[in-house]
Amino acid sequence: NPVFDAPADLDFGKAMGKVGLRIHLGLYDDETARLCHWHVAQAHSLESWSDARSLHGTATILQPLIAPLFDGKTAHELIAAFSDEPERAAHDIVKDFWKGKLPGPDVETAWRKALHDGVVDGSGFPDRTLRVRSSQLSAISSQLQSKIQNPKSKIGLTLLFRPDPTIWDGSYANNGWLQELPKPLTKLTWDNAAMLAPATAERLGVTSEDVVELTFEGRKVAAPVWVLPGQAEGCVTVHLGYGRTRGGHVANGVGFDAYALRMTGALWAGGGLQVAKTLRRATLATTQHHHSMEGRALVRAVTAEEYRKDPEAVAKMGEEPPGPADSLYPALPTASYSWGLSIDLSTCVGCNACVIACQSENNIPVVGKREVERGRAMHWIRVDRYYTGGIEDPGTVMQPVTCMHCENAPCETVCPVAATTHSAEGLNQMIYNRCVGTRYCSNNCPYKVRRFNFFLYSDFTTEIHKMVMNPEVTVRSRGVMEKCSYCVQRINRARYTAEKQNRPIRDGEIVTACQQACPAQAITFGNVADPASLVSKAKAEKRNYGLLTELGTRPRTTYLASLSNPNPALATPRAPEKGGGA
Repeated sequence: NPVFDAPADLDFGKAMGKVGLRIHLGLYDDETARLCHWHVAQAHSLESWSDARSLHGTATILQPLIAPLFDGKTAHELIAAFSDEPERAAHDIVKDFWKGKLPGPDVETAWRKALHDGVVDGSGFPDRTLRVRSSQLSAISSQLQSKIQNPKSKIGLTLLFRPDPTIWDGSYANNGWLQELPKPLTKLTWDNAAMLAPATAERLGVTSEDVVELTFEGRKVAAPVWVLPGQAEGCVTVHLGYGRTRGGHVANGVGFDAYALRMTGALWAGGGLQVAKTLRRATLATTQHHHSMEGRALVRAVTAEEYRKDPEAVAKMGEEPPGPADSLYPALPTASYSWGLSIDLSTCVGCNACVIACQSENNIPVVGKREVERGRAMHWIRVDRYYTGGIEDPGTVMQPVTCMHCENAPCETVCPVAATTHSAEGLNQMIYNRCVGTRYCSNNCPYKVRRFNFFLYSDFTTEIHKMVMNPEVTVRSRGVMEKCSYCVQRINRARYTAEKQNRPIRDGEIVTACQQACPAQAITFGNVADPASLVSKAKAEKRNYGLLTELGTRPRTTYLASLSNPNPALATPRAPEKGGGA
């Protein structure tokens, strides 16, 4: 989409006007398509026959998963339209190209083998031995030192351009899931902002949500401010991909266009930015308004040296658990399975992959910016962010928070219609057709992980939307409370498979959606009644702790405290202490 994302000084749209015939092949009728004579609906990559090479050269034949829903065309078919065979299908074009190039006894066998294996044998690039020229390294180092010691005399701040953490360069701006996904550090949704360090904001006399005018290389853009601890002083970071005018009904009008400031000579950074305060303010939708732990050991972190000296250091950070006093909760029936979850804070980087995976798996609706501003985001998993150390150079710890599936669940005792119940396997269950929306359970939950459908967020009428939904999970209507279910549909699927084979459920056979998507393997799920299971071994570690266990809720979801091994030669902020957090 070069009309939108090409450097502003190129004026790509004006240059396109010199082309006599302009044809646009794309998934969206976007800014570039608007300036073309023809727009051809493109088949999605999952609807297309094609081929591709990996970084190391291995070729693969791309196969479609479904037929094109809207009769879209591939790039192969568009080019073929100008050839002697204008109606050739992409399958035939790709197959004919590889005819005679695939290893095998005959064409058909070689083709089927390539499709089956997923890669073309022997298609990788040959290995090459490369050597670095040390003389060139010295020259490059001298150039860098010269630039550092003699910067260009520009008065102003440094402007930094970065792809957005959720919608990237704007390619995914029309995806409501990603628009509503909180950014890892700011927790902003449905917007971008000008990131300022606390010292820079104080010097400019602005606070978060103040609208400022950014002037760079003679171009101006109005943007809301977000004061971000850890942001480099004297630098202003803006994220690309917002400010769309023709990107789709989801993307249009969201945020400001940072591409309007991006020049060919400053694609990622440039000096001389001027920031002028205006008298306006903008409301930014964020999912985390309160960042202090208020004397509670919500996030626990130790260094390897501290942990080596005192393995009980993590346990000492929290309150003493309640004693063996009698409980008002009745004894619950027990079963051979007892499900639990462990989250390792050492490996969690707050990427939010678990949040999106949970949303996809459990048919969680998008509610929009206005509802997020009211605190009504529907995500079943939230990733809290806490700072430690100085505000200019803090350490950051992320903490995913799901339903804790408490053994003594405060939500269950207050529901007047028994919509939230406890299973024999330790699951805190929601029976949707019983819920009448009193929200007593949410009020009684100390973890604030229950979500309520204030409006009919789900679309029951648009046929194409039904293909997005997981048929194994209920699509909820308005007036219903919902929350993490430990992916009970996956538990039952494994149960049916095991019963058919007359065996117990194996450890690791059930993988929750969040666990499956986590790139850092920070999440472990399994049967805590089995001492040999991976989740039991994780919970047996000295780093294991529960959230707010002093309340006596006995959560089944527990955490492994963040364990770091910093270089002693480098200055590092201290780990969060009880009552810490900024």
